[in-house]
Amino acid sequence: MGKKILIIYYSQSGQLTEITDQLTAPLQEAGHTVEKVRVDVAAPYPFPWTGKAFFAVMPHCVHEVPTELKPFQLKEAKYDLVILGYQAWFLSPSIPVNSIMLHPTVRAVLKDTPVVAITGARNMWISAMERVKVILREAGAQLVGHISLVDKHHNFISFITIFYWMFKGKKGRWLNIFPKPGVSDEDIAGTSAFGLTIKKHLENENWNGLQDELLQQKAVVVKYNLMFIESKAKKIFGVWAGIIAKKKKKTAWLVAFKYYLLIALFIAAPIILTVDAIFFKPFLSERIRKQKLKYSGIN
Repeated sequence: MGKKILIIYYSQSGQLTEITDQLTAPLQEAGHTVEKVRVDVAAPYPFPWTGKAFFAVMPHCVHEVPTELKPFQLKEAKYDLVILGYQAWFLSPSIPVNSIMLHPTVRAVLKDTPVVAITGARNMWISAMERVKVILREAGAQLVGHISLVDKHHNFISFITIFYWMFKGKKGRWLNIFPKPGVSDEDIAGTSAFGLTIKKHLENENWNGLQDELLQQKAVVVKYNLMFIESKAKKIFGVWAGIIAKKKKKTAWLVAFKYYLLIALFIAAPIILTVDAIFFKPFLSERIRKQKLKYSGIN
């Protein structure tokens, strides 16, 4: 008997649509019913973004302030599996995805339902996923799998190319020198392999071991340097969001945050990573191993 699967997500650029289409292709080919719901916000964010508009959402994103969504309907009251597509904005679940997870209709179908979360990220998704875990747990969902697709280029390179994509709306090679931004076409196409693994567990009605198999397929790879940077930046983003949220005139503070971000990435981060590599990392191997295990898992 065919299973009922809901895939619900938000996407500006369409990348997450491509990813989820590949993920669910094996499920559809096997005869299961896949209901795809691409939710949008009532007041859409611009794409391509302007610099002012992009940084203006930071405080609400970090503070998890939901926004109004355009009306949407789900065909079923209960599903055998929900696939949640999410993205990270400012190291937090994006405002639209946070709003989706808090929507009463969605929370009703999440309760007591197996969930697989999947993201297409630049490279920092850990903090956002940790928050997604909490929200799903509060909704009574059963998180059974997590997949993280990322831009595999160097952190500095991907930072430049993602902003070219966001502010120009073009997923191309800037100046014909830089690589294409976002998740590679090859990795997007390869997502169908994860779909086959999910299909096996869905049809067996046994989710035990799904995440272990996905990890063997490298569906999630935690890199120490990025994990380290993100752990520090998440706290600092919270401080900035708290300060800016209290200001009546926010423009100057948002500009200051933008330049802080550039300085932190290109100057401060390399220095901090070097100090850590010399004085701390060699003595924390067991702690690092446990952190990687935690962030790559579903608990």
